[in-house]
Amino acid sequence: MVPSKRPYTDNDMEESCAPSSCMPMFETFRNELDKHHDRRERIIKASRDITALSKKMIFSLQRVRQLQAPIPSNVAKENTPRQTQINDLFTSVAPDLQGINAWRYQRNISGGIQEYMEAISFQHYLETQRLINYAEAQAKIPGGIHLTEEDYLLGLFDLVGELMRFAITSMATDGALPRGKGSEGKSEERDILTDLRALRTCFEGLDGRAYGKKMEVMRACVEKVEGSVYGMIVRGRERPKGWMPDLGEGGREVESY
Repeated sequence: MVPSKRPYTDNDMEESCAPSSCMPMFETFRNELDKHHDRRERIIKASRDITALSKKMIFSLQRVRQLQAPIPSNVAKENTPRQTQINDLFTSVAPDLQGINAWRYQRNISGGIQEYMEAISFQHYLETQRLINYAEAQAKIPGGIHLTEEDYLLGLFDLVGELMRFAITSMATDGALPRGKGSEGKSEERDILTDLRALRTCFEGLDGRAYGKKMEVMRACVEKVEGSVYGMIVRGRERPKGWMPDLGEGGREVESY
């Protein structure tokens, strides 16, 4: 004989709907996850804004044409508000990047820090013809946000590309490599290709497996400047000083460089 089922009563419903003793624990987990996602989104947004502003700073700095000299007033006027905005963005997320959270969200802020390192190291080089060191770079980041050695080095790897653009643009407009005034106690001047080669030598002393693609791009940038200098020297010797193309009456095409 099949046993009959006990009818479902209102008391049973009240017992099933009673809050579990585990609910407070899961509510705590939910609140913590919500805070985590909000914090992560704030940091990612700030990193993207810092990256965009840093790129704009670099574009303006590429208009500079002289080493070891103050940044021209028109460029400084454009970059000063951008620098202020970047400082405000770092300060706004600084509370989210303290203690263990500095490492928990390091990958989320890393892109912005690297681009900012590229911008400030480029400006530092233009003003001093010297590479910014780690302590100086860390001092440029407000709010006590930690600068990792990896972000510092990756920013310097990207700096090589900007120095390559700066060198080639200067050769195209001025017909010569950018050259500084020489360091203190030394009378001889130092051009940007010498600095790029020294930087390449230092980078090649690092573990190439850790930087992979960055190492390849860095070498290609230095080689591109070397090739441009060789071409400029060879063509300069082939053509006498003051040489002008003879267009003749037909106005034939003349090879341009």
